[in-house]
Amino acid sequence: MTAKFSFQSSANCSHTHARAGVFFTPHGVVETPRFMPVGTLANVKTLTPAQLKDTGAQMVLANTYHLHLQPGEEIVAGGGGLHKFMGWNEPMLTDSGGFQVFSLSEMRKITEEGVTFRSPHDGQMIKLTPERSIEIQNILGADVIMAFDECPPHTASRQEIEAATNRTYRWLERCITAHQRDDQALFGIVQGGMHLDLRSQAAADLRKLDLPGYAIGGVSVGEEPELIHKIVQNTAPLLPPDKPRYLMGVGTYKEMVMAIASGVDIFDCVIPTRWARHGTAMVKGERWNLKNAQFRQDFTPLDEDCPCYTCQNFTRAYISHLVRSQEILAYTLLSIHNITELIHFTQKIRKAILSDRFTTEFAHWLH
Repeated sequence: MTAKFSFQSSANCSHTHARAGVFFTPHGVVETPRFMPVGTLANVKTLTPAQLKDTGAQMVLANTYHLHLQPGEEIVAGGGGLHKFMGWNEPMLTDSGGFQVFSLSEMRKITEEGVTFRSPHDGQMIKLTPERSIEIQNILGADVIMAFDECPPHTASRQEIEAATNRTYRWLERCITAHQRDDQALFGIVQGGMHLDLRSQAAADLRKLDLPGYAIGGVSVGEEPELIHKIVQNTAPLLPPDKPRYLMGVGTYKEMVMAIASGVDIFDCVIPTRWARHGTAMVKGERWNLKNAQFRQDFTPLDEDCPCYTCQNFTRAYISHLVRSQEILAYTLLSIHNITELIHFTQKIRKAILSDRFTTEFAHWLH
């Protein structure tokens, strides 16, 4: 790990692999475990950076694929880089675009060189290779950048998943060669689908490269939660203990608690803002549809224990009214609450690990 990046474990659970740590980056620290909001197009939907900061967010994700298509990495660079462009002076991570490209199953072609796909914006053919993905991310300027990987669907055959896992490693080697900035940490991604032996081999191969951090990819792509738990429980402890571990695309209570118990440090997911745009609040692990009649005359906060701006100033009845009226403010207030809810949840887990009460205080989610 370069001098600009380091990970320190502050405490370890005496009964699980859970740990509380600090990840140091050029734009500040991330206290782990921590949920990371998704700002795909250099914006966490409906929120200003100030509102985002108030949720307790310490690190935000943006997406290489989407920013390459709109507005283009050169425009972001012209605006001073990703942090200055979006007005967020805290740690940031960019996904490689691999997941988005591979989700375009009918619009792309995979070769050893990379992926060719048709832009959903204008139909133009675009070629994305490991080198090009890293070049774009170097230009964008996030603190953490992700290796370009192949993310096969969970329904793929073992042969297909094994081929994708091996290609992901070869692409990672090319990403390392292409990476040009020492103020950006390149994370590798463990693939392998549902096959634990492939996951174990991929983790062993990646460890030899001594990267600044490691991610577990290819989960939460349609498989059952029990399978996600099994994959993470097998894979996370195999990754270096002195480096941050990132579980990609997971942001529900049960899955985060189980992953933290396996030694995972950071998470990201679009759920809190996506559900907000559908009028849904996250309250203590439950989903509440604010369109329901029960909220129309309920003049209590969404969650009396939540410290967010929404819960401190507005009632369920008011938010229900905004949702029913399709007022944009509804989506902002619900996004503020939902993101705060997940970050506050991981903060509580961190405190429990520091006092070695993780398995006691979160027994409900662990069992």
